[in-house]
Amino acid sequence: MISLSTHVLDTGRGRPAAGVRVELVGPSGEDTTEATTDADGRARLADELEPGEYRLVFHPPSPFFTQVELTVLLEDGHYHVPLLVSPYGCATYRGS
Repeated sequence: MISLSTHVLDTGRGRPAAGVRVELVGPSGEDTTEATTDADGRARLADELEPGEYRLVFHPPSPFFTQVELTVLLEDGHYHVPLLVSPYGCATYRGS
């Protein structure tokens, strides 16, 4: 069983980024799930995924980045992928 969540933090403002649209695109490229971050900047994207390569597409609050796209390989267990975004920079990592 594979599950996936995210957390978007606006490091320019020093607070969670609420209302950020996040898309999850499945291995076939056809299965797309969409979520919006809550007041704490968090979103649960999926609870029952099959193993494979997935794309996360963030639409962050930035005057420069219109979207940030990550491709991740999910194999088993829970994955948490935070995005730290500022007006002109971003970073991500595999969280716990």
